[in-house]
Amino acid sequence: MTLLERFYQGDKIALSKIISYVENQSSEYRQVLAQLYPKSGRAYRIGFTGPPGAGKSTIVDKLTSFLVKENKMVGIIAVDPTSPFTGGALLGDRIRMQDLTNQESVFIRSMATRGSYGGLATATKEVSIVMDAFGKDFILIETVGVGQVELDVVNACDTTLVILVPESGDSIQAMKAGLMEIADVFVVNKSDREGANRIVTELEMILDIRKKKGEWEYPVIATEAVNNKGIDQLLNKIKEHREFITGHKIFEEHRKNQIKGDIKKILELKVRELVDSRILKSFDVDQIAERVFRCEDDPYSAVEKVLKQVKITN
Repeated sequence: MTLLERFYQGDKIALSKIISYVENQSSEYRQVLAQLYPKSGRAYRIGFTGPPGAGKSTIVDKLTSFLVKENKMVGIIAVDPTSPFTGGALLGDRIRMQDLTNQESVFIRSMATRGSYGGLATATKEVSIVMDAFGKDFILIETVGVGQVELDVVNACDTTLVILVPESGDSIQAMKAGLMEIADVFVVNKSDREGANRIVTELEMILDIRKKKGEWEYPVIATEAVNNKGIDQLLNKIKEHREFITGHKIFEEHRKNQIKGDIKKILELKVRELVDSRILKSFDVDQIAERVFRCEDDPYSAVEKVLKQVKITN
């Protein structure tokens, strides 16, 4: 029985191996993704972002428990910082979610950022496709929590949660970080701490000013994830957002835009491979650099000449 046959039969080991295959960009991994892609598109993707220490992992853990009780199949992609020793994920999130690992309907994958600066590992979207094709109903994607560059999550998810804590600062800081632009649902976690009511009120006031008729009314949910408080309300808001974007055809447009982004990304990768394998080998970079240094040429004209030689431009 082939690896893909085992995968289609629900073998978690086969799922894990294919994810590793994709994450490491092993030979012909794109052909594997091409076979799985038509079987994906059914799972609903939820993104979790916010500053480190906000309790993202705990909220993912508690939400997953609710979804499991509803007989949903859940995949979790937890993007951890890269280990300086192994180059892999530090696995902090998997340690926090140990109770879920015994659930047959739950699959957790920790991934290292590996130099990616958008809060997500480079292969996150591809791994979500694999989990989707495996039959997951929900895929929860938790970013590493790096602050102002956590915008990749919007391009990978259908509903995005921004998780803050009273210690995160005021709502103005959230606006400066660009978090107001990417959130569909705001969560103020650890709401038993001092300052929680203030940040909830500030966020609600700002969102009320921004609100336009007919648009989604961005909610602010106060939670104490450790004590399982507010998680049921949060799940209801996620479901409401799903119904809203589906009913207003926002979901369809968002998915199409994501596909456009995927196509551009694949094209960029192919062009980069073309540059490495064909163009860079067709001329002497050192020689051109020497001519530019001596002011006998400029880098822009030099590149145009190279491209004409390899028939990339007219």
